Amino acid sequence: MGWMVFDNPARRNAVSLAMWEAIPGVLEGFAADPEIRVVVLAGAGDKAFVSGADISQFDSARAGAEAVQRYEQIAERAQTRLHGFDKPTVAMIRGYCLGAGVNIANVCDLRIASTDARIGIPAAKIGLGYRASATKNLVDIVGAANAREMLITGWQYTAVQAKEMGLLHHVVAPAELESFTRKLCGDIAANAPLTMRTAKRIIAEALKPGYDAALCKSWVKECFDSADYAEGRKAFMEKRKPTFMGR
Repeated sequence: MGWMVFDNPARRNAVSLAMWEAIPGVLEGFAADPEIRVVVLAGAGDKAFVSGADISQFDSARAGAEAVQRYEQIAERAQTRLHGFDKPTVAMIRGYCLGAGVNIANVCDLRIASTDARIGIPAAKIGLGYRASATKNLVDIVGAANAREMLITGWQYTAVQAKEMGLLHHVVAPAELESFTRKLCGDIAANAPLTMRTAKRIIAEALKPGYDAALCKSWVKECFDSADYAEGRKAFMEKRKPTFMGR
């Protein structure tokens, strides 16, 4: 299991430009390590997952048109890399998850929150534009009606309210958040990596207006041609847990 921790507790783990720049490289390291089957994203401490972008940098990093464009390109690159990452990703949310934090959580496969989480997008209260790709991800998860409410009001929601919207998969007590997440990741890590990768790729492809059926078929064929498929069949017949190697 790999851990990506947003560590800026003085600003409730607000994402700095350096953090955005670091995300793709961290993911490359996780992708290259066959021992890592699932990646968890979390915030340092117990006050926040990610409280948004680091507004203290806006006068320098997002002041002029060129600076805004550069910032958006860097953040978009990080978001795109995380969204398209082949291994399963889990957002473990404690405390505030606001703005960019919601964006980061939404490009993870699963979102687990503690009951003390507070989730919202305050872009309208600041006057910044919430990028189109992040807005589409939000709409894909919660629907257009809920996305409109979140973006127009700037309200913060409880974890239970966010789960009712479909934004969260599970809500647990704060004391159980890490143990629940580790158990979930253990279950995921025991599964066949190629099958999970194929599922992620096909789901992403199926969301496109005209998905490539032939490409999806080739991904499925990779699973059936793999040593893991042979191991899965053998383990089933022998009534034991399979040992998948990701090949």
